[in-house]
Amino acid sequence: MTGTDHSTTDTEVTPTGFRHAMSHFATGVTVITSLDADGQPVGTTANAVSSLSLDPPLLLVCFDQSSQTLAAVLAHGAFAVNVLAASQAEVSANFARRGLAADWDGVPHRLGLTGSPRLHGVLATLECTVEHQLPGGDHEIIIGRVRDAQACGEAAAPLLFWRGRYVSLT
Repeated sequence: MTGTDHSTTDTEVTPTGFRHAMSHFATGVTVITSLDADGQPVGTTANAVSSLSLDPPLLLVCFDQSSQTLAAVLAHGAFAVNVLAASQAEVSANFARRGLAADWDGVPHRLGLTGSPRLHGVLATLECTVEHQLPGGDHEIIIGRVRDAQACGEAAAPLLFWRGRYVSLT
């Protein structure tokens, strides 16, 4: 790098400042689904999702440590990543209710290869089994081995999250 000072200072990065800066990074929106100990579907909206490896096929998802879906994923040993389309902001909001279980009434889905719910109308679904669990501050990082991957909505635009709100490419 030429002529730019990238030295660090002793200033503290606040959670609010960090969240604000990261809000400028547009992300896709997913719903992570699994089954709880009673075999009931659970899910949470997540945008902290990333591909990790092609060989073997791995991805990572970050969950708040208090997430009911995290507990279900760990107990079930599997989960599905449902990539939402631009028309599915209401689906995302339903699964983003902190501390409350999502309302599954009217959410069309079927159980997939791993037994995890696959939502209808999504752009893609990736079903995973849990490979690793790692601490990540106030979150847990779950690395999943992709067991099935299907692109479903080739013609639809993705739902994106940017600056604290839903946006789309259309």
